[in-house]
Amino acid sequence: MPRPLFSALVSLALVGLCCTRASAADEHFWVNPDSHAARQAAEYRAAGRNADAALVDRIATRAQAEWFSGSDPEARVRERTAAAAALGRTAVLVAYYVPNRDCGAYSHGGAPGPAEYRTWVDEFAAGVGDRDAYVIVEPDAVAQVVAGCTRVAASERYALLAYAVDRLQRLPRAHVYLDAGNSGWIPEAWRLVDALREAGATRADGIALNVSNFQTTEASTTYGKALSKDLGGAHFVIDTSRNGNGPYTGADNWCNPPGRALGTPPTEQTGDPLADAYLWIKRPGESDGQCRGGPVAGEWWPSYALELARNSKG
Repeated sequence: MPRPLFSALVSLALVGLCCTRASAADEHFWVNPDSHAARQAAEYRAAGRNADAALVDRIATRAQAEWFSGSDPEARVRERTAAAAALGRTAVLVAYYVPNRDCGAYSHGGAPGPAEYRTWVDEFAAGVGDRDAYVIVEPDAVAQVVAGCTRVAASERYALLAYAVDRLQRLPRAHVYLDAGNSGWIPEAWRLVDALREAGATRADGIALNVSNFQTTEASTTYGKALSKDLGGAHFVIDTSRNGNGPYTGADNWCNPPGRALGTPPTEQTGDPLADAYLWIKRPGESDGQCRGGPVAGEWWPSYALELARNSKG
């Protein structure tokens, strides 16, 4: 998105013309006024599709993570965190650039090598600066190695993740969570413990669970507590963006499964002392990959967004 357009939209938000419909649960977290969902809702209204616009508003008016997966992140991270700080809110960010990302699957890519990744992390951290942020470190990066990805050397991967955790933890107001997969991927939580320790989990604020997945909040909480017990009482955050109907039971249940629904809106009021927040880390309506007729991973898919919203409780 061109920066002048982004700045203009943020200015509108500052004078109260944007983001006013966010639910009370979202008030601590920043809502991007120019998200895919916000644009889609505006497009539907312009076309007279008011019922569809109202459905997509269930996504557009709620805080969602900003993903950073390309080179030179500093300016973009600064833009997002500054926009959030100007409104007295906290941005949720995802660092997603580890080498051999996604083990060559739909979201493949990442930094060319270890040196480039460390530089990227330093730039990302500089973009956050002294502003508030929740930072989710590298979805799937640990669990994929534990699950048997042969494209990466485990020791190198964990060292890079530990570097990211330690660098981000030095920021004065960042809340750092290392991704730990989900309860349906590696059901035996103990299998992840040594890898998470090596990757810096015990030096982070905690771990992130269920990112881009559909496991229930209850199952994720149970899983998080099992990991916490072996990680010195680690706290956790849970991605509730699409878990309203729980997981799909058919094949490829992680990739654009049908019949899913939005989950609990973002909040720090979880009622559990170990669960620091429920967050919308995966942006609802963005594809998991080219399966079930979906576009490439991360691309906006209006019909899927409508289905998620339509199936939700509002």
